[in-house]
Amino acid sequence: MLTAPRISGRFTQLLLLAAILLVLTVFLYTNADAIHIPETVSLKPPTKGRPHHPIDDLIEEADRQQDALLQKQSHTLADAVRAYEDRRGRRPPPGFDVWFHFAQENNALVVEDFFDRVYHDLNPFWAIPALDIRQQAGDIFHRISVRNGNTSQLSDEPRVWLDLWENLIGTIAQHLPDMDIPINVMDESRVIVPWETIDEYMTAEKKSRRIVPASEVVRKFGKTSVGKDEEVPPFDPQWEGGPYWDRAVIGCHPDSPARSYKAEVDYTAFPPLNNSYPEKSYEGYVTNWTYVKQPCEHPQLQGLHGTFVEPISISNSRKLMPLFGGSKLPMNNEILLPPAMYWTDDPFYSGGEQHGAEWDKKKNKIIWRGAASGGRNKDTNWARFQRHRFVSMMNRTSIAHAEETGKQPNFELPEPGQYDLPPGSLAKWVGESADAAFVHLLCFPDTRPPFCDYDDAFYEVKPPMPMGEQYDYKYLPDIDGNSFSGRYRGFLGSTSLPIKATIYDEWHDSRMMAWKHFVPMDNTFVDVYGIMHYFLGGRDAAAKKIALEGKQWTETVLRREDMQIYVFRLLLEYARVCDDNREKLGWVSGMESLLLADMGTDGTN
Repeated sequence: MLTAPRISGRFTQLLLLAAILLVLTVFLYTNADAIHIPETVSLKPPTKGRPHHPIDDLIEEADRQQDALLQKQSHTLADAVRAYEDRRGRRPPPGFDVWFHFAQENNALVVEDFFDRVYHDLNPFWAIPALDIRQQAGDIFHRISVRNGNTSQLSDEPRVWLDLWENLIGTIAQHLPDMDIPINVMDESRVIVPWETIDEYMTAEKKSRRIVPASEVVRKFGKTSVGKDEEVPPFDPQWEGGPYWDRAVIGCHPDSPARSYKAEVDYTAFPPLNNSYPEKSYEGYVTNWTYVKQPCEHPQLQGLHGTFVEPISISNSRKLMPLFGGSKLPMNNEILLPPAMYWTDDPFYSGGEQHGAEWDKKKNKIIWRGAASGGRNKDTNWARFQRHRFVSMMNRTSIAHAEETGKQPNFELPEPGQYDLPPGSLAKWVGESADAAFVHLLCFPDTRPPFCDYDDAFYEVKPPMPMGEQYDYKYLPDIDGNSFSGRYRGFLGSTSLPIKATIYDEWHDSRMMAWKHFVPMDNTFVDVYGIMHYFLGGRDAAAKKIALEGKQWTETVLRREDMQIYVFRLLLEYARVCDDNREKLGWVSGMESLLLADMGTDGTN
């Protein structure tokens, strides 16, 4: 039974929350452009006398923020130009009018905030000479090239991801100038430039901003790629190996907790878990999605996520270079594209043409199936991997053992009374409410696939379940693997409710609203039982609302057409930073051109 918290305590918490978030905002984005990711922070105290749950507030605030976001839509080219100049401090790039009409023809919702990721990724390159960017792009081995409106690729072997990205870029290549687009073909992020260097680059970019007078504008792209016969000096990214955490933290703010955190080396000890509310949560639940995903602010993730414990491969550079990929850590410096698997029609990632039964016909349970990926799990470190932790926390036997002994190798139950949970045995309730299992334990060494000598006592291996069948369940947790989870877009487009935990950034982050389109979860998963009881314990209508509104929004802003529109915009901006005339390169309206003609000048062409 839910009980109303003390009002005085709630007001105190709200005041603390507001103060913390103000400090956090300044801290995270000092001397750097903030990418706008919808948050849920301005929460109102509950109305006296009504049953209350903190998630009610989070959902209501997400609704308000979504309404405010929709007010920013650009309906005309003039609207889009105005929004661009207000937010970016420059003229749009050449081809902006073609881009906008392409978006309109594809019935896109155009909100300038949706493209913040483009500028977060590209702005540091304004501090690097355009020639250097072109030459780096022309020398990095795996790449897609655009020449005369056609695409080609360079690779050491056939790669499905590269084929998919080339296909995506090929659909808009006719509108693009020549360019080289280097691709990260690994799962893991690879570029981590020291925070101090990126801060210096971002400061230089800000100083270069101005709305160039129409008479000075260079309206056509010039040299944006290396010439066919141009000799390109070899570029050495200086790839490094070694423990990944030590490489990653250089991308964190000097005063961030991660910079002073002593990295663990003994992964046989119990994981660094806390069974109380996560930091800066709202009564135990995620209220700032950006903050929750940030390893710089949560250094304990060094011992709780396979990316930092032991990734499959480690090859990183501290040099800023134009390297494109499908996901990255918040401190990484790749340029994000929509992930290749989001472009495919493969039912393994999409779930197929059917998006699930009607809500009321679904099984009222959590479902999760997947491999025990996340890195190279061994008998000395498997208890630190995120998927192992989640599956254990959904396992009746594991929970029962924890309830009886207080011990489990890889998770800790919430502190009694922290979350409103059903009375009686938690193990029994979770056993009836969740079905989570590995389909392959992926152990190292992998001597008995799909089983494993050191994990068999803890995990049952079950047959794979196609995504289309998973859509017959109401709740779909999504947990990082070796990097981000390629199923996320499919989950968002289903009639089920995604519950998301991740440390990875994607292209669409500024389009999706936590508690409006999906349910966010802390990376420790300490809040998972509270989330489950909120929805499974009598708030089915709230779950249905988020699931169906998330599906509708996905069909509005995460379509294949929206990926084309995003990549079109991204590559126009990328071409500009590759152009020697980038400081004056821009788009001029027809009206401005007419005025210039009347004055006897047509500007710089």
